This record gives sequence, C-alpha cells and structure tokens, in this order.
Amino acid sequence: GKVWQEFRKLKMMTPMSAEATVVRNYIDWLISLPWFKRSKVNNDIDRAEVILNEDHYGLNKPKERILEYLAVQSLMKKIRGPILCFVGPPGVGKTSLAKSVARATGRKFVRLSLGGVRDEAEIRGHRRTYIGAMPGKIIQSLKKVGANNPVFCLDEVDKMIMEFIGDPSSALLVVLDPEQNFGLNDHYLDVDYDLTDILFITTANTLPDIPLPLQDRMEIIRLPGYTEYEKYHIGNDFLVTKQIKLNGLKGKKVHFAKTALTTMIQRYTREAGVRNLEREIASICRKVAREILKKKTDKPYRITGKTVQKLLGPPPFKHSQIEEKDQIGLVNGLAWTQVGGELLAVETLMMPGKGKQIITGKLGDVMQESAQAAISYVRSRAKQLMIDEDFYKNYDIHIHIPEGAIPKDGPSAGITMCTAIVSTLAKRPVYRDLAMTGEITLRGRVLAIGGLKEKILAAHRAGIKKILIPIENEKDLKDIPKTISKQLEIVPVEHMDEVLTHALILNEGETTFQRSDMTFDLSTEVAEDRTSLI
Repeated sequence: GKVWQEFRKLKMMTPMSAEATVVRNYIDWLISLPWFKRSKVNNDIDRAEVILNEDHYGLNKPKERILEYLAVQSLMKKIRGPILCFVGPPGVGKTSLAKSVARATGRKFVRLSLGGVRDEAEIRGHRRTYIGAMPGKIIQSLKKVGANNPVFCLDEVDKMIMEFIGDPSSALLVVLDPEQNFGLNDHYLDVDYDLTDILFITTANTLPDIPLPLQDRMEIIRLPGYTEYEKYHIGNDFLVTKQIKLNGLKGKKVHFAKTALTTMIQRYTREAGVRNLEREIASICRKVAREILKKKTDKPYRITGKTVQKLLGPPPFKHSQIEEKDQIGLVNGLAWTQVGGELLAVETLMMPGKGKQIITGKLGDVMQESAQAAISYVRSRAKQLMIDEDFYKNYDIHIHIPEGAIPKDGPSAGITMCTAIVSTLAKRPVYRDLAMTGEITLRGRVLAIGGLKEKILAAHRAGIKKILIPIENEKDLKDIPKTISKQLEIVPVEHMDEVLTHALILNEGETTFQRSDMTFDLSTEVAEDRTSLI
C-alpha cells in the first residue's frame, strides 16, 4: 500500500525535481528490503553441535542455550528468536561464537559494531524531511544481508556513548524487546518491519556499562576467561593450524611441541582470552617462514620451549607472580577487571605519628570506605588481638595498592586490607601463596563478591595455593573447572576472625585470639593450649 501511494505521487512529479529523487530512493529502499525472503534454517541439533564444537573449545553454557533454541524451533514452526548477550573479557571468542552460531543454524550472519555510536538516528534512521536521510543501521544491515532471519550480532553494546543529543541505548530497547520487535518503525521507512525471526546476539566486556533497561531485555550469558589447560587445547587444536595456514607454512612440516605452547601461555601472555597467544604464535610462524626461505630447506621444523625463547626474546612475565618470601603487611588480594581476573597486592606500613590514615594507589570512593571499615574493625578487636589499643593515636597507617596509575574500586579488597593492617600491627607475616577476596563489615562479617571464577583463575595463573572466599560465594564454586579446583585449597569464610587464623604465620606456641574471645569454632589444627599472640 505504501509503495503504491508513493508511486502515484511520483507519477505526478517532474522527473528532475529534488522531491522526485527523494521519493524514488524511498521506493527503492522499500522494494529492496527482504520482507519475506528467508534463509533455510538447519534444525539438526547433532550437526549444529558438531559445528559449534569444531569452531570453539569449551564455552558449554552458550552452546547449550543455542542447542535448546534449535530444539524448540524444530518442534514449533514459528518461534521468536532469543536475544542473547555474551559478556566476557576480550579474546574469549564472543564475536566468533556468534559467527559459529550462524554457521551451525544455516543462517546468514550480519555484524554491527555499536562502539562509539552516539546518535539515536544511527539505529532508527532520519526522517525523510532531512537532506540525505537514510534508514538506520539495523534496516541497512538487513538489506545488505538479503534475508529477514539472520544471526544479527550487535558488537560492543557496552561501548555506546550517551549524550544529551540522544541516547542510542534507548533506541535499542524496541529492537531488543521480544514483546515489541514485531514492528520496528524506522524513522525513514515509517513502516513497521518485523524483527521477530532474527536471532540477536549482543556482546559486551562488562555488564555494569550496559543500561539496566537494556540488560532486562536480554538473556545474559557469561563467557569467563580460559584456564591454562583450555588455552593449550585452543592453541593446539585451532590457533596453530590457523596461523600455519595464514603464514604459508602448510605442507612445510612445522610442528609446535607442547612445551612451546605452555611457555607462550605462562611466560609470554597474561590474559583471560587467547588473542595475545594467537599473536605470539603468528610471530613465531613469520620468523620460521623467514628461516625456511633463508636456508632453502624442506627439513621438519620442530618448535620447543627453548625455540620460543630464542625467537621471541626474553619472556616478559614470570610463571609465578607471588613473592619469594612471606612478608609482614603484604597480602595478595584478587581483583576483577575488563580483561579478567588479576592478583592485587595490598601493602601497609606503620610509622610513628598522630593517627593519620594514608590510603594511596588511585583508589575509588568505595575502596577508600572499605579501608576505613577495615581500620575500624581492627580498632574494635585490638584487645582480643593483643595489639596496641592506642595504635590509632600513636601511629600513622599507610595502605598502598601498587600499580598506582591504574584506577581501582570496589569493596572486595576489604578483608585483604584488614589482614594487611593486623599483620603490620602484630608484626606477623602472611603466607605468600595465599590470596583472599571479600567485603568486610564493621562487625567483621565477610560478604559476597562478584567475578569469583575470574578471580580464582587469576590466582591459579599466579601460582597461588590457597584462596579464602566468602561463604556466600560457595555456591559459585560449581562453575570452577575441576582441573583448577583440584590444584587449589579453596576455603569459604564467614568472619574476619577466620581469615586472620588462616592468613597469619604465628610463632610456635601462639594463637590468633584467646579462646574465650573467639566468635567461631577454632579449626582442629589450632592447639587449645597455645598462648595469645604477642
């Protein structure tokens, strides 16, 4: 109806008029859109599973969700496409998994990067009254792909820029709402376009950067970082083959030994994903290609751990990040960043002074308040800990978190800062191979934190042997791969007193607290006849 209406208008206009050009372009857009053109969808679950496993190692949760969708689609003729959001650090395979989903389902694939998009009109188009008006990127992408049921990947949905001119995330609310997207009214077309057959997949690095109304409309699937074991398999099964082919070494008998890959994973990369690992493999392949051309030989080329060090130079990272000896006032905390988990050292010093509290390391407000709560808890327990009750009057306390140029925030370093303060005041070292994470309250309770899997993977990468976590996070341990949990001692704790018992290295015959002062049952390891600390 709309096309005929515009066509009748066009007949009455002079062909050379500017208005006629606008109407012609509009009719072209309406006719060229894939209103009823569909890709033939493959509902064979077994074949789809094989394709997904061929393309990606691990990532069981997102794969499971895609296969569930295909199962329902094979039972029902008409089903609304799900709106999935893959959240994870860079290099874990979010965008490539979306491509793999398109291949597994037999649909066409279209990708739209939302990084830096600042105008709502880029999503929903401009009205025809503007000169050079065009439909939004959604409609443009559908015209380009030529099907109304593709896999549509909206990349970097957390990188949109919100300005006073217009908020692009608000325009996406209609696109990504299964209850409303049967009729996207693009400003240019001014006709409803049905998006219900599209399988939308959005990707993001961090969840808090996505506006809450938008989060509410999507099914969040987390893609955490890979373990060293998973990285080895991804490197061996996928990346090496890919880079050998891309660098013209196919048929040249180039072989990567297990030691070569483990050396690159442990000593040349420190990441949650495998992007830098792929770069290092590519670098070695280029150097090998040059060697082969130089020597003009067809001999097999075996790359070992020693070859890697020879080709890539001195390794930038130590395999273990932990200190060489146990120290007073130095405790390993765990942080969760956009690139996965990190080991976060907390240092404290005590100096003669007037009770000044110095907190440095470019810390955010929440982290500074967490440090204040830790100091208040220590003051309230000074008598039981047998430390100087007037320490806050006679000494200045300096809490520092290294890598001072990097902003840090969040409450999860609360128990770490508290342990560092007690260690300094009591002059007792902390186990160097122990790390901890948890929020602290004024009464010493240890509260739940986020990103546990990423933090535990980071601790394992750094060579930590024992981790203290909040008891409320015990339920999240099911997500930790068994290969990792077997190598770590993970201890759930409920109160700060328990943390100190596990963390501090005491002299022979000492205990952290007097028996009558304990707020929880002592472990059987602590002898009843030990004297108080200091």
